[in-house]
Amino acid sequence: MPRTSPTVRRRRLAASLRRLRRDAGKTREEVADYVGCSPVTITRIESAQSGARVGDVARMLELFGVDGQEKDSLLQVAREARQRGWWQRYTSAMPEWFSTYVGLESEADSLRGYDVDVIPGLLQTEDYMRALLSSSLQPVAAEEVERRVEVRKTRQADALDSDTPPKVWQIVDEGALRRRVGDVDVHRDQLERLRGFSKLGNVTLQVLPFDAGAYVQGAFTILGFAEALDPDIVYVEYPTGALYLEEPDEITTYTLVFDHLRAAALSPSRSLALLSDIASALR
Repeated sequence: MPRTSPTVRRRRLAASLRRLRRDAGKTREEVADYVGCSPVTITRIESAQSGARVGDVARMLELFGVDGQEKDSLLQVAREARQRGWWQRYTSAMPEWFSTYVGLESEADSLRGYDVDVIPGLLQTEDYMRALLSSSLQPVAAEEVERRVEVRKTRQADALDSDTPPKVWQIVDEGALRRRVGDVDVHRDQLERLRGFSKLGNVTLQVLPFDAGAYVQGAFTILGFAEALDPDIVYVEYPTGALYLEEPDEITTYTLVFDHLRAAALSPSRSLALLSDIASALR
């Protein structure tokens, strides 16, 4: 079954409506007046900050002179954009800016990422997750920890156990492998799980070793999509939020950075050997 996401549909609809409005030579104020809403609502729809009612989309398309198959296709996208994704039942367990990422990840065709300090969420064991969440500077209640663990487990199942899993190419800094999160058993089990993930057909794992030299680069993920209508997005997280970079020059820059990191990292087989060495030393 294909992996679909209302978040991706909303983003696609926003880009199409924005383009059609500009092609029709209409202002947001004119569209709002025709539809019967405020200009702010049109701005939020065109920026994918909020969904659009199917009836409002139909009115907008009427104003833009869109009919036939293009109209039918966009109205279908509008319907799909209003569906609920699995992650929306966990809204209390994650901030809105991360909920957006999970929605995008749920339909991504490829995930290319680099992590510096910790093992990436998609590849974490449950105990590693708990230890990491419990070490937060802001105290997290035990029940909240378990809800967040459940979210990460569901993400893993959605991305790695689905019928059509994305291609995952993950580069992890050596420091993330050696940094202790939890006790020795938790650390060792996490490294063993990474070895298991690296053997999946859709996962490529590389380690950027210490002796690669200085790489002043924070963590990021490039999300790619199968549909040409859905261009790549770069996701950059910081302690209180995240950036979603979509401009072509930004995508090009981060793709180049990823390619440099990939070239400097150990090969998948040597990365696997290093994982084994670090895990063995823990015994």
